[in-house]
Order: sequence, then structure tokens, then C-alpha cells
Amino acid sequence: MNTPAASVQFRPAYPAEDDLIAQHFYQLWRDNDVAAGDIQPNWHAIILDFIQQARQTLSYQAFVVEVDQQVVGSAGCQLFAGLYPLVLADHYRQYGYIWGVYVEPAYRGQGFATTLTTLAIEHLRSLGCTRAILHASPSGKPVYTKLGFSESNEMRLDL
Repeated sequence: MNTPAASVQFRPAYPAEDDLIAQHFYQLWRDNDVAAGDIQPNWHAIILDFIQQARQTLSYQAFVVEVDQQVVGSAGCQLFAGLYPLVLADHYRQYGYIWGVYVEPAYRGQGFATTLTTLAIEHLRSLGCTRAILHASPSGKPVYTKLGFSESNEMRLDL
């Protein structure tokens, strides 16, 4: 028997889908071995508040992938607010940040994360960003390396 090919569509997320994006972000941490007890109990409200604020002040945009009209993955991006005073001119340094790239396990390995990340990069480019940055999980690192991301000089000290 011949099974019809699945219908796949990538598109900007609707604000009404913020709840699903929050669930994906939570699941991203769980899939990376963060115990449920190590995540704030009000994670859902925290994420929704963050998205609302980022949408208003940082040009936040999310993208989703649908398979047969069911959202199975998402990614968010926004202007990077910075970790210190932003004194450099935008044309010199306007960073964008990509976060929450997530694809449900049954749909991984099909290039969905790559396409979602590419859409986020294109959005950041349209905002005039000079660099896209992200923090990769071990499973996401090959996706981002393939897209041309390089490891940064971020240094850490566990306290």
C-alpha cells in the first residue's frame, strides 16, 4: 500500500501559538536532561511573559513547522538585548539571538531544525542584524555548525 507523502509547511508563528512555543521550550530543557524539579514551577508564565515583552521591545518572531497541519517544531528569535551597555552603533554591532529551536522527537532528522533556524536567521537579517548568536545543545550543535555558526569565545566558571 502506498502512503501519501506528509504535507510540510514552515511559517511564522501566530501569537495564539505562544502556549505551544512555551511547551516546546520546556520540553527542550527536559530533552537535554534537566530534571523537572530544576525548572521553575511557573515556567509557563515566565516564558509567556518573556515572549510578550520580547515581541513588544525586541522584534521577537517565532517560526513553526507543520506536518499535516500539526505543529511539530518551533524556533524563536529577537534582537539581542545585551549583557552590558550597548554603546556601539547598530551598523557595527546589532546582534540577534535565536532560541528555543525544538522539533518533536518523531520528526527529528528531517532537516526541520535547519529550516527553522534559517528562517530565524533571515528574520534577523531583515532587522539589520550583523550577527546571529545562540547557545547550542549537544544535539543542536551539528545543525548550527552546518549552517556556518562558529564556536564563540564565551568563557565560563562554574561557581
